[in-house]
Amino acid sequence: MTDESPPAAPGSDLAQRGFWRSVWVGVREVVIVVSLAMALSLVVKTFLVQPFHIPSGSMEDTLIKDDRVLVSKLTPGPFELSRGDIVVFTDPGHWLGEIPEVHRTPVQSALIFLGLAPDDSHEHLIKRVIGLPGDHVVCCTVGGQLTVNGVAITEPYLKPGDNAAGGRGSFDIIVPAGKVWVMGDHRSDSADSRFHDDGTGSTGSVPIADIRGKAVLVVWPIDRWAGLSEFGDVFATVPDPGKAAPGDSVVTPSSSPDSSSSRDSSSSRDSAGPAAS
Repeated sequence: MTDESPPAAPGSDLAQRGFWRSVWVGVREVVIVVSLAMALSLVVKTFLVQPFHIPSGSMEDTLIKDDRVLVSKLTPGPFELSRGDIVVFTDPGHWLGEIPEVHRTPVQSALIFLGLAPDDSHEHLIKRVIGLPGDHVVCCTVGGQLTVNGVAITEPYLKPGDNAAGGRGSFDIIVPAGKVWVMGDHRSDSADSRFHDDGTGSTGSVPIADIRGKAVLVVWPIDRWAGLSEFGDVFATVPDPGKAAPGDSVVTPSSSPDSSSSRDSSSSRDSAGPAAS
């Protein structure tokens, strides 16, 4: 018995091959575009900017809990640090205490790795630079102000109701080479350089090598979208180290008011993810 079905038309095979060729070309283009986008995102995160989550109130009212900020990786680096900069840094030595375990989905981990979502690992902190290497920082004048290299500064970024000391007592330190002295804008609720220092400026200052970047923009929530003011004018009259101008009389430094129990509680408030507060 013979097969009487008509042979397939040559054109149908060509059409089918053309269809699958088009599908393959489309898939290949999508893969290339996605791969390039992921590579670009990773490069941006590594060398240019990275988002960070604010988990505490130690930088209020400049930054509040659950803000998301963009951090420029170009400072320090191509651009130098300045007094007044808000910087994100890794824990310089047990500032954060025990870091809580974070549970993420694979998608969340991938987005964080690519820099498309803020890191919530709670391994970073965020503070404002008050003193650069060699600076003489003193708290406080009889008027309740910090002095930097003998010049009293007025700090408009402090949380309303706070003062320069934030209830932590006075100090008189020289910032070591290669480090910066950092403080939170919410002075009474910030475990910053004051909290971790031994009275000399050595243990409380943060190594510049630990700084991951400078916060430049609040990007979330939408109603908080705003650039972060640099407040360079606050320190405009501060001379370079070694050229200090005569300052106001200062309160004699007192012994540190910190206790191990208060250190533990403040450290737990101060963690950041990845930029903490």
